[in-house]
Amino acid sequence: MIKKRYLFFSVFLALFSFTCKEEIPSKQLLSFNSLLVNFKENPLTIESEKPVFSWVIAVEGFNKSQSAYHILVASSQENLNEDDADLWNSNKVNSDKSTFVKYQGKSLEPLQKYFWKVKIWDEQDMVSRWSEVQEFQMGLVDTKNWGDSKWITLNKDTRTSEHRFRGYKRGDMKKEKPVDGFAASYFRNEMDLSKDIENAQVYICGLGYYELYLNGTKVGDHVLDPAPSNYDKQAYYVNYDITEQLKSGKNAFGIIVGNGFYGQNISWSRDPESNKKGVSYGPPTVRCLVKLNYKDGTSADFYTDENWKEATGPIVFNNIYGGDTYDARYELGDWNTVGYNDVKWGNAKVASPQVKKISASQIPPIKKLKEFEPQKVFKGLDGNWIVDFGQNIAGWVKLNVQEKQGQLIEITTTEALLTNGKDIFPGSTGGGANGMAQIYKYICKGSEIEAWEPKFSYHGFRYAKIKGVSTKPDANMIKAILVATDIQETGSFTSSDELLNKMHSISKWTIVDNVHGIPEDCPHREKCGWLGDAHAFCEYALYNYDMYDFYKKYMEDIRTQMRPTKGHNNPEIKFQVPTMIAPGKRTSTYAKIDWGVATMYLPWYNYKFYGDKAIVKEYYEDMKGLTNFYLNYKDINGIMQDGMGDWCPPRWDRRKNPSAMECDPIISANAYFYDVLGIMETFARMNNDAAYEAQMKQEKEALKKAFNKEFLVEIPNTKHKWYQSQTATVQALQFGLVPESDIESIVNGLAYDIVEVKGGHHSTGIHGNRYIYTVLSKYGKADLAHQILTTPNFPSQTYVMNSGFTTWPERQFVWEEMEGPTNSLNHPMHSGFAAYFYESLGGVKSSEDQPGYKVFNVNPEFPTAITNTEVKVPTPYGDITNTWTLKNEVLSMKLNVPFNTQARVIVTPSELESLKINGVPITEFKQNNPIKIADGFVILGSGDYTIAYSKS
Repeated sequence: MIKKRYLFFSVFLALFSFTCKEEIPSKQLLSFNSLLVNFKENPLTIESEKPVFSWVIAVEGFNKSQSAYHILVASSQENLNEDDADLWNSNKVNSDKSTFVKYQGKSLEPLQKYFWKVKIWDEQDMVSRWSEVQEFQMGLVDTKNWGDSKWITLNKDTRTSEHRFRGYKRGDMKKEKPVDGFAASYFRNEMDLSKDIENAQVYICGLGYYELYLNGTKVGDHVLDPAPSNYDKQAYYVNYDITEQLKSGKNAFGIIVGNGFYGQNISWSRDPESNKKGVSYGPPTVRCLVKLNYKDGTSADFYTDENWKEATGPIVFNNIYGGDTYDARYELGDWNTVGYNDVKWGNAKVASPQVKKISASQIPPIKKLKEFEPQKVFKGLDGNWIVDFGQNIAGWVKLNVQEKQGQLIEITTTEALLTNGKDIFPGSTGGGANGMAQIYKYICKGSEIEAWEPKFSYHGFRYAKIKGVSTKPDANMIKAILVATDIQETGSFTSSDELLNKMHSISKWTIVDNVHGIPEDCPHREKCGWLGDAHAFCEYALYNYDMYDFYKKYMEDIRTQMRPTKGHNNPEIKFQVPTMIAPGKRTSTYAKIDWGVATMYLPWYNYKFYGDKAIVKEYYEDMKGLTNFYLNYKDINGIMQDGMGDWCPPRWDRRKNPSAMECDPIISANAYFYDVLGIMETFARMNNDAAYEAQMKQEKEALKKAFNKEFLVEIPNTKHKWYQSQTATVQALQFGLVPESDIESIVNGLAYDIVEVKGGHHSTGIHGNRYIYTVLSKYGKADLAHQILTTPNFPSQTYVMNSGFTTWPERQFVWEEMEGPTNSLNHPMHSGFAAYFYESLGGVKSSEDQPGYKVFNVNPEFPTAITNTEVKVPTPYGDITNTWTLKNEVLSMKLNVPFNTQARVIVTPSELESLKINGVPITEFKQNNPIKIADGFVILGSGDYTIAYSKS
């Protein structure tokens, strides 16, 4: 009897095992490292109709990949199973796609929370366990979901402080004029919470910067919220969960609203008195909605309307360029708490700003990221104290002072000292360009120690001169605060060369200082999103930071910046063309080719680094229209007659020394445009636009022929050729414009100019400097690339570092010959070259045929002076790490290839002969591992590898 039962049980188990084979978890222990919706973990304000799902898998072993996935989405955790998933049950989908898998379920409703999970099958059809349950919540989605909330603004400007005015004087003005700008607005209201709260969410959109308070405490840790935009076309709201901050009974809400870029009506104005609006959109305004869900199943809204009270307060002046003035004598007490007597306050004015669309902000917020203490304190020539914080940053100062009532403390922030070091040098921060010097003002109320930091402006600075304090400043009195978009650093680079490591650090600093909701040109004088600057450093930023949403947002800024513009050859045709700057009302002209190509480059780079086609699909028609606009500049020789130029080469000054721009702007612009024609050919293919794909191929071939006929020349008294400048030659080599038969001659021509003509120095501006080190390394001149980077003499990156700069200056000048360094000292367009550290020295680049690092190339190209390098490259599949050392002519790499990806290791025939993987010769390794060996490369699946070969 026992034997029969055992036999029956064995048969049952066998049948159960057969019928449930797919449900047995993989022995490979597949586990989920991260699970993302729209590339975020458990996001709160999704507004896309079809979100995308991604997951990162951790597993041991080699050549591991995904063969299928199964996603469930439900309206509750209880329904999150294969029988009850009421939104989407994908069932088993045979696919290796593990990134940006598009939702295919029922319509998602605004403000609703949803739950999801996923499981996958590996290459052997072994199934994982279900992932942990994940969540995502929809945002307001549509304007109608703002309900009865209204825009409110200040009803009456009641500022009486004598310090409300600042002096305004642009470089082209003869006389300074007093200006006060729009007032900072204070709003308050109370609500009575009579039921037990289940959940409370606040949605707030400021046109201008805002800060939100609940019961006397600030909500969230954001500052300078929200990100700037073309406010009349696109504004952004932010969502906070305030469930825990609310209390039973009365609750007090308070909002302070400053001008930001929306109400900035002073800087860049020709005459701020006659044109009160200037380049602003109007007085700052705000809209707020609180959604209350009670435990009894009911709900209610609380929102801004005419019943809110308004006043002005101690922020008596605020301007994004000039700074804040805070008169503590006008403080309002506990104005944002319950029971405050607001009888003297007025009622808010309901406003009707021109705002076409309000969307949930998807980019990381701006935050206070780091504090800096004084590194050196000394007296300037006028007897006032100067504080050196040791690092050029973007942000503000924080004060703790104790002085008499009415005492004015004035802090002037600058990037530099005089060359002799005896005082601050205004340079880029003196207000010559925008009319407003960088100055913070604090007027004491005269009691105990007073603590203060600004709310509605940020500056670029390293030094602060303090006027009006009675004691020597120290770390207790003043600190500097780094304030920037909280982009997460995800990549890393280090090498055996400390000079390069320092360049990497400076390059990162220059980027971090210049991300405040947009990619800026500088954090002081302009704070503008110049398109050329944006694409110049984009790839390096993508190697180092999570920029997925950041560039998607900036593409929306470019799109909403577009203006109807007449064609050049066909003025009867109008095209939608961006301006040189986006977003904002300071626009410059239409975007010249080498700046406007950011419209194509940013989606291209985002696609290459992340592999998400959405940005290409979204902006395809915009990119196509702009490409056609630039084709309208073609002359009879096939050359586009448009271009801005290779900005800021050595010694170049567009007024005093314009000839220092060695590269003709037409040549560099056409080189960029050739590359973009190839990108548009790819984009057309992705969008099934065969006719345009064929046109782009034809235009590209024609431009290559015309470009070489027009610009390729022989260098006199040599056997070399080039394109008449270092920059054009570098671009031609980078973009594939060089005829195959001329490559050697042109590479030698470039090296000849660097060594023999320029004495071992570059002569490139931002266009050429981005690629020169990568190009030289690619074509066997890695030692020359290292030489021009590290030579201590002007011009070079090392010269800049030796001059004491902690960020990259806009201009390339001989600094010791000047009274002080002019122009900006913090321009990220000069950080673009540092992509060389990853793509050449680290040797890691995504393929173009399978982007997002689904397949990536590994090919370190480095000078003899460097003996080891380590890079970490973030990808949607997990981190790629590559650590290599060179010893006794043998290159040894430790390479991590993430799950579901492949590495294409580039090797020469002689390197292949000596190649060992994990200590085994390649021929032997191939016998036990499914790798592919092709002409010039070896393809490896996922896993941790040790790769060694003799360098040829």
